[in-house]
Amino acid sequence: MAKYECVIGLEVHIELRTRTKIFCDCPADHGGDPNTRCCPVCMGMPGTLPVLNRQVVDFAARAGMMLNCEIAHFSKMDRKNYFYPDLPKAYQISQLDHPLCEHGYIDVNVNGEEKRIGITRIHIEEDAGKLVHTDYGSGADCNRCGVPLIEIVSEPDIRTAAQARAYLERLRELIRWVGVSDCQMETGSMRCDVNLSIRPVGDTKLYTRTEIKNLNSLKHIVAAIDAEKARQIDETEAGRELVQETRRYDPEKDKTYSMRVKENANDYRYFPDPDLVPIILTDADHARLRAMIPDLPEEYKEKLTTEYGLSEQIADALMNTGSEYVRMFFDTVSQYDTQYGKEIAAVKIITNVFLNTSKKMKYSEAIKTIPAATKLAVDNIISKANVIPLVLLSSEHKDVDIKKLAEDNGMTQVQDSGLLNAVADEVIAANPKAVADYKAGKEAAIKALMGQVMKRTKGAANPQEATELLKEKLAKL
Repeated sequence: MAKYECVIGLEVHIELRTRTKIFCDCPADHGGDPNTRCCPVCMGMPGTLPVLNRQVVDFAARAGMMLNCEIAHFSKMDRKNYFYPDLPKAYQISQLDHPLCEHGYIDVNVNGEEKRIGITRIHIEEDAGKLVHTDYGSGADCNRCGVPLIEIVSEPDIRTAAQARAYLERLRELIRWVGVSDCQMETGSMRCDVNLSIRPVGDTKLYTRTEIKNLNSLKHIVAAIDAEKARQIDETEAGRELVQETRRYDPEKDKTYSMRVKENANDYRYFPDPDLVPIILTDADHARLRAMIPDLPEEYKEKLTTEYGLSEQIADALMNTGSEYVRMFFDTVSQYDTQYGKEIAAVKIITNVFLNTSKKMKYSEAIKTIPAATKLAVDNIISKANVIPLVLLSSEHKDVDIKKLAEDNGMTQVQDSGLLNAVADEVIAANPKAVADYKAGKEAAIKALMGQVMKRTKGAANPQEATELLKEKLAKL
């Protein structure tokens, strides 16, 4: 039996997907040449004044609600003072004693065992820049300065690397689901620091902890926890005293190494930011934000598989488009009644459209075009094959009439029964072998004839109508 157990707490930094930064109107997304997406406010130049982005507060509060936190009616911003080359102001605007969110939790399942992991707090802060090292020297890129972050601090409730991974996976799923961040560790929009100590099994005290920084993947987090646990056990067994410090993990050597002695809050000389007023959220604000919180993802998935008959694989793919798209999926499907199988047709069409367009267009564009284009297909005005091209085409226009756009681009189906009759007669006359094969019992031959109908009408024929028309004519031969 193991003599020691881990006591682990995680600090997760998540970039919020706002259009602009937290205190200025510089773009908050990644990219651009070094130091081209920053301004005097980002850089903390003398005489500049920060203005808090309201969207940051809304997104942070929505994240807190999704993670079962209490949302403060009063919170404030503080200055965290430290010097580092990628922090041009020599302080970071963060929150200390009055964070926006507190006392939340996440439930996880590890090897069939349910565990609740507490969340101490979620606070708002600004990101720092980054150092760029080359063969010619080092420099500071300040593009990331002022990008809005939330820091999610867990209780020291985690005991194993497997529990840490499950917590982070569920955290990422819920934050993505509520729509405030993409949580991509590979691009740095989700970053994790691990606080770890050991103690004898059965003990309840907290002992000296270390913090492991700069972990950029779940795989490295799990490995770093196991490596640091082993190191602390070895040090303890050898009679050496552990010190509170910040360490880094080397994946090539599978070991952690000391970076510096761990700072305490007093070292940062926190004080309220004199340029920013307190954040006040009223009961009406709470109600407005609470109305934006979706049901849990598993509840949506169950509805997709049971009520709408999607496979687990397709349901998972649809869920990965995000909660906004999934809710639009349900809203779009609900527009159709169940007469004539329209709802089933809508489910199939919308599923295909969402899976093929959600990663190619913004939600604000999709919400204008997908429902309207889907209705045209369900009502047989355009073919199912033309829905995706029409959606992508219409997203390039503002306030466009979707039906007129389809007509102008030759996407509408043939509504002239006389024309379709004539085309069917021409195809039958021009393809005697396919006709003979079909009459001989080869059902697949109808597909060849259908292909010719679609070719002659440039894809504008309704496949179902054309197929039935061909069968009726062939039956009379």
